[in-house]
Amino acid sequence: MHALLVSAVAVAVAEIGDKTQLLALVLAARYRKPWPICLGILVATLVNHALAGEAGVLVSQWLSPATLRWLIGLSFLAVAVWALFPDKIDEGQAAGKTHGGVFIASAVGFFLAEMGDRTQIATAVLAASHHPLWQVVAGTTLGMLAANLPVVFFGARFAHRLPLQATRLVACLLFAALGIVVLLHG
Repeated sequence: MHALLVSAVAVAVAEIGDKTQLLALVLAARYRKPWPICLGILVATLVNHALAGEAGVLVSQWLSPATLRWLIGLSFLAVAVWALFPDKIDEGQAAGKTHGGVFIASAVGFFLAEMGDRTQIATAVLAASHHPLWQVVAGTTLGMLAANLPVVFFGARFAHRLPLQATRLVACLLFAALGIVVLLHG
């Protein structure tokens, strides 16, 4: 359960103000159909984070424990610094022109927006350092849902009230703490 909880909290905090959260807001404003959007977010996140987690596990098997510890610790510190910078979303990435419906637009948009995103990288790093993999993927998916579903349901009405700078700082501190713990406990 430790891997699930750490992964859920880390990704939920990191996701606040992230480009995929902005995408959730754009999708909610454009389509006004929260359930298919939420299902699209769930499917896209599960697939994306399962692939990222598997990549993290594979990398952890190729490297020595000492090298892996340094790589994971430094990766967490890099994600901590990255968390301080606000994300932007391209208009073309927001919803695109799709004819497959709200679910398809949401799933494809979220999957693509999550590629190379800090939460995807964090998922790979978490999977390399925490086991079992299913708990990491379930935790990061729960974290994504915890951060994005309220945005889908409440939309722009409350978005301006989020203290984005403070949440970026909390995410930075959380990932920095994870990095320090990994580097010091080897």
